[in-house]
Amino acid sequence: MQPTDLQGLSVELETVLGEIKSLQISQELSVQALLRTYKEHGAVMIEQMRGNLNFNIDDIDECGNSYVRTSGGHEQYLKEEMCRSVLFILNEFDNITVKELNEMKDEVISIKGSITSSIHKCTSLHNDLSHFHEFVQKIGDNKELCLIASIKCKHIIQQALTLLGKSGKKFNVQSITKHNVRIPTDSDKCWIRGICVLPDGQVLVGDWKNKKNKNVKLLNQQYQVVSHLDVNAGPDDICLITPSEVAVTVNTSNMHEVQFITVNQGKLVPGRKFQLQHECVGIAHHQGDLFVTSCNELYKYTLNGKLICRLYQDRSADWTVDKCAVSPTGDRLYITNYRQDKLLTLARDGTLLATYTDPALSGPTGLHVTPAGQVLVCGWWSSTVLQVGWEGKSKLANLATWGDGVRWPRSVCYSSTTSSIIVGQWRDDNILVFRVE
Repeated sequence: MQPTDLQGLSVELETVLGEIKSLQISQELSVQALLRTYKEHGAVMIEQMRGNLNFNIDDIDECGNSYVRTSGGHEQYLKEEMCRSVLFILNEFDNITVKELNEMKDEVISIKGSITSSIHKCTSLHNDLSHFHEFVQKIGDNKELCLIASIKCKHIIQQALTLLGKSGKKFNVQSITKHNVRIPTDSDKCWIRGICVLPDGQVLVGDWKNKKNKNVKLLNQQYQVVSHLDVNAGPDDICLITPSEVAVTVNTSNMHEVQFITVNQGKLVPGRKFQLQHECVGIAHHQGDLFVTSCNELYKYTLNGKLICRLYQDRSADWTVDKCAVSPTGDRLYITNYRQDKLLTLARDGTLLATYTDPALSGPTGLHVTPAGQVLVCGWWSSTVLQVGWEGKSKLANLATWGDGVRWPRSVCYSSTTSSIIVGQWRDDNILVFRVE
């Protein structure tokens, strides 16, 4: 290794050091924002509870007395019945409130734990990088030390780039298998528009097409359906919230909703939900922030449904903002422009960073970013699954095409547990599973 190579290595170490430190600061701020949002939501809910518990009994009395004066006998009985009915309604409301607060608390604890673990990794890598940086600057012309430094530094830099979601590793497909996800109550061919993988390898798929049972299905590690849950409308997309909870977008012409679902002992359990004032199609989550698309816009929400801001808008045509995904560090957002055959990369604040087009990306729909930052996207009309570089400017590979058995792909997700890419398709009872390395 020549001195110029050492200088380059030193510069690379300095760059990665800065990015790791920025990530650590960002994650610490995310923890603070997450706790602040939870406290604000809790305060509102508790105030509502207090208002209900302090319901003015005099109002009940006055209402009862007014009714009694005009009704004749059974005065005390009617009054007591009215009180019991009102108190029953209040207690039911308060039970729901407590349940919602507990669900939010569990989510916050899980997300905070995940962020804290990542912060610890940042701290450890930052310390290692700092030591190597000091060492490289003191080596001089010692060739043996230069070689050792190069090997050691490249290894630690690769670890840092993986944590930053910039590993850029290209997937190689080893095999492709089909797995049937149809259930006896399905009235039509499946249309899997959303896929999400839990850390334990279980898979959730959103079946949009079946008219009688618009449902979310739970698959075990062998991709067999073990549970399903009917939702209010066709599920458009699914994202992971905690290791056992997901959020699902569902729509009708006059109802737009985010539904939370928990996986408990192999069963799907419905949780809280909130309504939106716009269509909700794609959804992604990062450290307490929900990103939701509406065919023309990308919005950011809190976990309790509070709108933070609109990040991006394109009204040049219909369906310009379809699915969305977020990088592992949260500094880049990706959206598919179905109408104009584009993959867009945005900064955290919604600023456009890159636009990618490709003949193989005709009708881009399904979109996913792996924990290492690999970007996967489906071309619906081109029947192709692509891998794009994390910067959103170049294609790394056509992972599978029509010749490999891909038919109108609509959703995609990666399972770290099985090192597999899972693809859902249009009007097809089978999902495709690509084993990759």
